[in-house]
Amino acid sequence: MSKLPPKPFNWPLVIFGIVVFLTIICLVYLQLPFGELLRSGENITEYLSRYTRPDFSELPKYLWLMLVTVIIAFWGTVLSLTLSFFLAPIGAKNLSPHPFIYRIVRELLNFFRAMPDLVLALIFVAALGLGPLPGFLALGIHTTGFLGKFLAESMERVDKGIYEGVSATGTNTLQLIMYAAWPSILQEVIGYTLYIFDRNVRMATVLGLVGAVGIGVELNTTLRFFNYDKSATLILIILITIIAIDYLSTWLRKQVL
Repeated sequence: MSKLPPKPFNWPLVIFGIVVFLTIICLVYLQLPFGELLRSGENITEYLSRYTRPDFSELPKYLWLMLVTVIIAFWGTVLSLTLSFFLAPIGAKNLSPHPFIYRIVRELLNFFRAMPDLVLALIFVAALGLGPLPGFLALGIHTTGFLGKFLAESMERVDKGIYEGVSATGTNTLQLIMYAAWPSILQEVIGYTLYIFDRNVRMATVLGLVGAVGIGVELNTTLRFFNYDKSATLILIILITIIAIDYLSTWLRKQVL
């Protein structure tokens, strides 16, 4: 009679135990005051109650600022798509003209991704002054790191036979990119671009806190002067706008994908 196979090692349980152990170590090391947080529940509730009476007296002004924020996000997305259009093919290993150029482009995209929007916005505000331009540049450059990487990897995943079929007609590299690479990933381009725009609307609101214009500037001002009623209105407008754009993006994806 043959022996039964050995019982498989329970790796998920071991991994779960390691995660729990590391979590406990991190909590002890960081000394997070969860007890104090629980004891402060009444103070937190009282503070949040200050936002229960929105002041709509300046609603037209706030709506205009929200529109400015959305426009900054839109043009930041346009800049990201434009830069990615040129960088993605060069950053695709199967399309790049040389391995050295491929590595340079990939590291450039890594650099764009590594630089947070807020840091870029602070740099551009210091260099260019207050206004929509710093926010537009910060969003566009940072998200190029994501969009360029996504599109480059999509081009690398295109079936090799498509490239070989187009190359057999005597096309050069530029024609191969235009007639094989981009048409093959059109759905990914649309999906990723809508995702980047959705994300940029959220970040454009935050960038206003550092002077990049938009509704974030007004929110920062009202919070600093303890105008909670006006802050509540601004937060409500931001929330409704983000939810509306999220539904709009979902609808557009269904229409074009």
